[in-house]
Amino acid sequence: MCVALPGIVKKVANDKKTAEVDFSGNIVHAAAGLIDVNEGDHVLVHAGCIIEKVKADEAEELERLFKELEVM
Repeated sequence: MCVALPGIVKKVANDKKTAEVDFSGNIVHAAAGLIDVNEGDHVLVHAGCIIEKVKADEAEELERLFKELEVM
């Protein structure tokens, strides 16, 4: 089973190959070469790669579900 985590792109490198992604305050560098992303985009990241852009409400729902699972 693969899990992709939702985050928000904070900064895109000049070469567009990497981006800084915010996961609830944790900033991580992720490969951005597969998807064209811009600052402010909500994205899914798997294994250090941005694999998909998602709508803000979808990302928020995923975050809510993951937080719910943490409590269990």
